[in-house]
Amino acid sequence: MTSLKQLENYLAQPEGLNIEFKEAKNRYDFEKLKNYCVALANEGGGKIILGVSDARPRKIVGTHAYDEPGRTEAGLHRELGYRIPLEELSYQNKRLLIIHIPSRLPGAAWSHKGRFLKREGDDLCDLTDAELRQIFSETGPDFTSEVLSSLSYADLEQEAVHAFIERWQKKNPSLRLDIADPQQCLSDADLLIDGHPTYAALILLGKPRSIDRHLSQAEMIFEYRSNETAGPAASRIEFREPFLLFHDQLWATINLRNDKQSYQDDFFRYEIPTFDEFSIREAILNAICHRDYRAGGSVFLRQYSRRLEIVSPGGFPMGITPENIADQQNPRNRRLAEALNKCGLIERSGQGVNLMIEQAVRQTKPLPDFSASLGHEVSLILNGVVQNPAFLRYIDRLGEDALSSFQTIDFLTLDSLAREQALTDAMKSRIPKLLEAGAVESQGRGKGQHHFLSRPLYEEMGKPGVHTRRKGLDHETNKALLLQHLSSCRDHCAPIRELEQVLPAQSRSAILRMLKELQERGKVQLIGKGPAQKWQLIKQDLTP
Repeated sequence: MTSLKQLENYLAQPEGLNIEFKEAKNRYDFEKLKNYCVALANEGGGKIILGVSDARPRKIVGTHAYDEPGRTEAGLHRELGYRIPLEELSYQNKRLLIIHIPSRLPGAAWSHKGRFLKREGDDLCDLTDAELRQIFSETGPDFTSEVLSSLSYADLEQEAVHAFIERWQKKNPSLRLDIADPQQCLSDADLLIDGHPTYAALILLGKPRSIDRHLSQAEMIFEYRSNETAGPAASRIEFREPFLLFHDQLWATINLRNDKQSYQDDFFRYEIPTFDEFSIREAILNAICHRDYRAGGSVFLRQYSRRLEIVSPGGFPMGITPENIADQQNPRNRRLAEALNKCGLIERSGQGVNLMIEQAVRQTKPLPDFSASLGHEVSLILNGVVQNPAFLRYIDRLGEDALSSFQTIDFLTLDSLAREQALTDAMKSRIPKLLEAGAVESQGRGKGQHHFLSRPLYEEMGKPGVHTRRKGLDHETNKALLLQHLSSCRDHCAPIRELEQVLPAQSRSAILRMLKELQERGKVQLIGKGPAQKWQLIKQDLTP
């Protein structure tokens, strides 16, 4: 809580250090608030005080902005991913609101909608490339490439070493690895440096006692919870051993309680597992590969009946956000990622999240959800509920040839269309590809064009009428509606803005094209000039 003395000290300070004063008598734009929070966090944290003039001497004007601070806090957390407390207090019988913005973490910069912001005078601008490089360099070199000089090859588990080399040889048969000389193989993989293991080697291959002594946080804790109530888990297992020896056991543990969801297709019944093995393994690998091993916490994997949560320490790697995680890659632990790639567990290109997204769409499950992540931890929720069996059948009937040519953005586009959500520009650019594959249909032209899933999907769902609604009325029917409206108007005429209300799904240019077609057929005419222009019905025959 801010004391009155602290507040008076703030009021005496010049704006621009770590405090922003805003009058905001009645409201303050939420988008602007988010941007200022980002900028202040990137400058070391600070406060925004609403209800105070920004020019000195300060005037206390009070504010009515954000009269439910709890909702605003929740909105900031949802939009930015960080907890930003809001504090109400009364001063000179006026309500003030203080927004407390924490500092960014070392090696990480805050961003909003892809912009890394800072303040520049009374405005906001982007951090320069040099400033971002300086921030990102704060965390130093790759931790997992560092050498444990006090350990030797003897501190590695031989079973794990052999598993690594066998996997590496299987993935790259042309390498002709000398399995009889495992130390040389590990040296060639940069897991041994001058006979000493790196942290990457310890995580993947280390003996349990070595991990316990030198990197005890390199563990994964599995919990099964039969319900949402707090308290001890129904089952709990701590995996503090070489990752190459426990990842199969971890999946087997999850699969013990992995039920199947059935759906009917004509006379055939199909079953979809709640937890898809491919997606779960990718999620586990992401947590192991990208967590911050300098942080003291463990990776937690919590399994519920229909969802799985993975929480890993350290927040997102530099430059990665929940919004761009499918498009951007920045491995925090490069040596560890390279080793996992050598043994065929992950792809170097970092496509794990993309593959999880594609699998979720194909199985009509909710998309991987990173929205609960915070600055100090990444939270991933994989929901296993099959939401739309008809869409699942539709995806199958598109054929594997078509699906294999789809990019992640194509699957996201289909998902957005199925949920009747707006398409991003990137999604719109993929429409021609999806039209060619017969996955979607299009109606209208120019700005009035809209897209929707093809008719077979709605027929699968037994809802062909929904397809008709999404597609809209045909061209001739739209013209008939315009004539019908004009016939019911006083003097049988109406301005274009009124006719736009008749066909809200059509652009003004599309409606004008229809009216000109009717004009050419002698059905309507344009009367008046300028803003007073109206379209008038000539013939009472309403056939377009």
